[in-house]
Amino acid sequence: MAGTIKIFDTTLRDGEQSPGCSMTLKEKIQIAQQLEKLGVDVIEAGFAISSNEDFESISEIAKIVKNASVASLARAAKPDVDRAWQAVKHAKKPRIHIFIATSDIHLEYKLKMSREEALKQAREMVAYGKSLCDDIEFSAEDATRSDKDYLVEVFTSVIDAGATVINVPDTVGFTTPTEYYDLISYLKKNVKNIDKATISVHCHNDLGLSVANSLAAIKAGAGQVECTINGIGERAGNAALEEVVMSLEVRKDIFGTTTNINTKEIYRSSNLVSSITGSLVQANKAIVGKNAFAHEAGIHQHGVMTNKKTYEIMTPQSVGVPQNSFVLGKHSGKHAFSNKLEELGYSFESEQIEELFVAFKNLADKKKDISDLDLEALAQNKITRNSKPKYTIQNFTFNSGSAITPTVSLSLFVDKKENIQTVCHGDGLVDAAFKAIEELVEREYTLCKYVVKGIGDGEDAQGQVSITLKDKLTQKSANGYGLATDVVEASIKAYLHAVNKLEILCN
Repeated sequence: MAGTIKIFDTTLRDGEQSPGCSMTLKEKIQIAQQLEKLGVDVIEAGFAISSNEDFESISEIAKIVKNASVASLARAAKPDVDRAWQAVKHAKKPRIHIFIATSDIHLEYKLKMSREEALKQAREMVAYGKSLCDDIEFSAEDATRSDKDYLVEVFTSVIDAGATVINVPDTVGFTTPTEYYDLISYLKKNVKNIDKATISVHCHNDLGLSVANSLAAIKAGAGQVECTINGIGERAGNAALEEVVMSLEVRKDIFGTTTNINTKEIYRSSNLVSSITGSLVQANKAIVGKNAFAHEAGIHQHGVMTNKKTYEIMTPQSVGVPQNSFVLGKHSGKHAFSNKLEELGYSFESEQIEELFVAFKNLADKKKDISDLDLEALAQNKITRNSKPKYTIQNFTFNSGSAITPTVSLSLFVDKKENIQTVCHGDGLVDAAFKAIEELVEREYTLCKYVVKGIGDGEDAQGQVSITLKDKLTQKSANGYGLATDVVEASIKAYLHAVNKLEILCN
């Protein structure tokens, strides 16, 4: 086993491919900067040839990131490799990640290639990539359903051509830990030049085994794990970074390895990705879920009060979860408010603190007590909202009841100057509000996702609304996020948040 396992984060590439998880350039940069704080070794920033937006975001991230390698995915084709290199060439540590499928089912039905043709193309494109960039990763797509001896031949050839990392993906989440351990062991034994490259693994979670498979590969000698924050990704997702890292951290007695991850940044990274993508973390999610460090049963509570290790195998603080019962209310001052935000891991400029404090005071007038969850929601709302939105709320009123048609009167500012207003009816207040916004901005959208989540406890808990909108004209999508003690108000904020993003994406 390798002494230090490299963490290759593909949240911005494979993670963004999750339905509804598209991100703006600004949001991708925010996540990349947080990944640097987290300490990942490689940031796969996107698939450069897939779109101009992807190319631009990879290029900008490459210029900003200081410590991690920045990679772009590329098919084993010259235009892909050229585009990937143009995107990452300004990075301090650029990497081109070239892939081609090696399983017979992919070769026959997807690529329409023979094994010999795929091998030749893989070797030639790795050699070409090497002429541009020193760090070349090669992935054999669907490796776990490929012939083992053919994999040996392919990996031997691409390492000779200059590959520094060879990736053995479980692309469709098909394998099991024992099988994967045996495959990695077989490759280590039979790829004669394996000492010249790092073995990487990329596991999908179709059978719920992505983390277990990744750990089995590490036991067999893999030196890099490819994963995403919160495990987001295609279909059932990828191996969750937080689960892989903390398994290695907590069970050093078993794995004997370490990573470069600052584990205290895990919780903040999870929250940021969740709020930006609108992909909510389930309450019982390992490491970062709401209940991960919660104890309700009396026996558990007694045990933890006597000795935390009775039921906690890691401390909340070790992953950045605050353990603080300090309660803020409407009588709290700005200094206490600012200190609490810092304790929770958030840093804002003085002007932003002023704006957040006003929002906090407004919330405190509606709630008796403000919990840590409330403060984190306010902070995340500030982080993810556009700094200069085109449309902002001036005021709104709504009426509903068993004997009247739900009606919303809405007034918006355009670029903080012009005022526009309308009144709309709907099947409910939320529907009426959304119709009013569409009428005012003069665009039509498809509501792809609408999720309401309670933040905090009690009757005065805030409502957090996450939505995904698709512009009917351009077919581009954006996530929106809104927070308020009233669900209709939170819905309006979320819808406008998404509309303002689409104004950027579609113009």
